[in-house]
Amino acid sequence: MTIRVSVCYGKPTDAAAFDDHYQNVHIPLANQVPGLQQYTYGKVSSLDGSEPPYYAVAGLYFADRDALQAGLTSPEMGAAGADVKNFASGGATLFVTEEETVGP
Repeated sequence: MTIRVSVCYGKPTDAAAFDDHYQNVHIPLANQVPGLQQYTYGKVSSLDGSEPPYYAVAGLYFADRDALQAGLTSPEMGAAGADVKNFASGGATLFVTEEETVGP
């Protein structure tokens, strides 16, 4: 089982500024979080062409709850968390999922 923290970013007021800051500042900060096994990121689109509820979604993967807790309480996560206000003008929604692989 893997623990995933999902970060869903609302539509920013300036998409180009969001993208630049996310790529050049936030990703390097988040990649320093101890225990982080995988970090994914992608822009969101809807299957039916409607306006999606989020601009982008990131996934931060940890081996287990202990690794997650250590990562969440680290200074590196503190720095990454504090950085969110610098680019996420559309807000951010976070949640945790315990995941298991059930397919090929």
